Amino acid sequence: MAERKEKVSNLIKELAARFLSKESNRTSLVTVTDCHASSDLKRATIFITVLPASKEKSALDFTKRKRAEFRDFLKKNMKSKLIPFIDFEIDTGEKNRQKIDELLREK
Repeated sequence: MAERKEKVSNLIKELAARFLSKESNRTSLVTVTDCHASSDLKRATIFITVLPASKEKSALDFTKRKRAEFRDFLKKNMKSKLIPFIDFEIDTGEKNRQKIDELLREK
C-alpha cells in the first residue's frame, strides 16, 4: 500500500505542476515541491513555494480557488477511480531550509 500511496502522490505532484503552469497568470513563480496523500488516498495536500515571497498569499488563494478545476483535471488525467480531495499549502519546510542555508553562508 505504501508503494501505491507514493506513486499516487508523485502523479498528483506532476499533474499539479502541469495544471498550475497552464492556469497561472505568471505574476509569480509557483513551484510544486511535494504532495502528501492520506493512507486511504481520499485526501492529498500539495505543497508549493512562491517567488517572490510577497505573492504567497495571492498564489495560495488562487490555488485554493482552482481546486475544483484541478480535481476535474485529475479525473481526466488519472486512471484511478478514487480522486482525492485536494488542498494546497505553502511549503514552510522548504522556506526554513533556505533560511538555514542563508544563515550558514553568512558565517
